[in-house]
Amino acid sequence: MVKVGDRVRFLNAVGGGVVTKIVNRELVMVTDDDGFDVPTLARECVVVETENTIHTQEKKKEKEIETLEDFVEKEQESEPYKPQEDTPEGEILNVFLAFLPQNEKVLSSTNFDAYLINDSNYYLSYNIAAMVGTKFVSKTVGFIQPNTKILLQEVDRNDLNDWEQLRIQILALKQKRTYTLKPVYDVQIKQNAVKFYKLHSFVENDYFDELALMCPVIQNDVAVASMVTEDELERVLQQKETRFAAKISQKQKPMDIIVKDLHMNQLVDNTNGMSSNDMLQYQLDTFNNLMQENAKRKGQKIVFIHGKGNGVLRKEILKQLKLKYSSCYVQDASFQEYGYGATMVTIR
Repeated sequence: MVKVGDRVRFLNAVGGGVVTKIVNRELVMVTDDDGFDVPTLARECVVVETENTIHTQEKKKEKEIETLEDFVEKEQESEPYKPQEDTPEGEILNVFLAFLPQNEKVLSSTNFDAYLINDSNYYLSYNIAAMVGTKFVSKTVGFIQPNTKILLQEVDRNDLNDWEQLRIQILALKQKRTYTLKPVYDVQIKQNAVKFYKLHSFVENDYFDELALMCPVIQNDVAVASMVTEDELERVLQQKETRFAAKISQKQKPMDIIVKDLHMNQLVDNTNGMSSNDMLQYQLDTFNNLMQENAKRKGQKIVFIHGKGNGVLRKEILKQLKLKYSSCYVQDASFQEYGYGATMVTIR
């Protein structure tokens, strides 16, 4: 069993690092030699050196998570609440399960990544359990922060039947502020595993650049008893797209966050005579100048809006962050605040 402090190499990829956190029973966080945190399935890690070999003097500081109760307690200690600015739209709960095929060209043989999406101002404590006979077994438990999505686990195609009948329990709360009390949700989700093998089941959405099988759990504060029809799902996604577009135009964001739009029409008045390489270099120079101006402001958050496009600018920004600013914390920016296609950097 992989433990915090173990040095591991990746089973199906190049590289490795030291396990720095147990995210849940299936997922661990591995910090590579460049200081980047890489979420990795525990079964994809091969232990090279144990915690005893690497950090004997710190062994007593780390505990292996053996029960669901231990996991929840550790999450509460290691993931302190980070208050954010609330928005009117976020006061209504919208929660989704999403399944993304790892290779959509071979749906009959590919595995799937299962995500939980929290589209609200609330922190959510969740328990996702699968039915086994007349009882249930918890597949994953934990907390998810407001307006974020998290990878729950990889679902093997041979285990899809285990995801046909789920019981999802959700408790919504906020920290150190008043809020409207929500009910404790206990939602039973039923879905046919055959949907995973039909391409039309995977639709465009506001949360991923890829097509995904979307399974609503809570919509507009109301628990969803089962998967909605495709027509209903399309209607819901269209409503959300309209709401997201309106919200982005309002540009509601916390005062302490610096936001920089790297689209060329936001940087220069005229791009005549500039090649694609010239424009990319101009965007990267703008990015680096802003990073250097704030290099000593620890804790400063900067959101770079690069858009989806073909992903070239995003890849170059991530490359620059790894090479020049490896101490900074990097994450996807809130899709509710900035839409899909933005990266948040925290100076550390």
